[in-house]
Amino acid sequence: MTDPHTADDLFAQLPSSTRRTLEQSGLGLPELRRIAAEPNGMRRVRHIISEFTPSIDRREPDRDGPVWRWTRLLLIAVASVALCLSSTYLIGGFALFVGVACVPAVAWAGRRACSSRAEIVAYVLVGVSYVALIWVGSGQVDQWYLHLRGQEARVTYAKPERSESHGESTLYCRVRLPDGSVRQTIGNDKSCTQESMVGTTTRAVIDPEGHYRPFLGDRSALGFGFWDYFCLGAAVVLVLVPVTAATLGGVKEARSARRGRVIGAAA
Repeated sequence: MTDPHTADDLFAQLPSSTRRTLEQSGLGLPELRRIAAEPNGMRRVRHIISEFTPSIDRREPDRDGPVWRWTRLLLIAVASVALCLSSTYLIGGFALFVGVACVPAVAWAGRRACSSRAEIVAYVLVGVSYVALIWVGSGQVDQWYLHLRGQEARVTYAKPERSESHGESTLYCRVRLPDGSVRQTIGNDKSCTQESMVGTTTRAVIDPEGHYRPFLGDRSALGFGFWDYFCLGAAVVLVLVPVTAATLGGVKEARSARRGRVIGAAA
């Protein structure tokens, strides 16, 4: 009976690691073709392949396979973003530097995850999402916090603060809180930079703990805007891309292992 499989078919169905092992042992595809051309050659080819294929099943699970590589990238990227955004509670806008300090760890995990052009594209998407979250998100956290835990209060306009940068002068609104402290606000309103408004009162949403800047207006004005939805989209990409890549990599790895077991059983 003619064997329905050829040496090429059997070799192509092997996992890439097993093909490399055969080649390093001098039993690459050219040698298997030569053996297959001999009498009862395909039986010998199957036997040779079976000698290498079971070793896959005896090995410990691949600790650096695609599932773990992409999961590792996901964990490091999410942890770095969380560390950056949560540090705004103590150091405010300087939290951006925390996110920047975590970039090498994210880059290392991303390089380890990539093994094809498609995975490089996925890594770029994760990288762009990470930068967007630490850059934009670190400036939006104060509003998210106030939206959840802020309290409405009456504040008093204080003398605005003038700052000069690159030859341009800008006024920043400041208000006196009920506890007597003076804080710069999140953005300005139409009145806060006018000298005539100093000493008058207005409504604001404040952080009772004093870590985040007050927001001029009432709680209803703290709705989600463009940059909030932008950060939400970046967070979805940051999570969804590694999960998808890990899932597809796991499916591909399982298929390769299953083919190897089928070949070993047929021998």
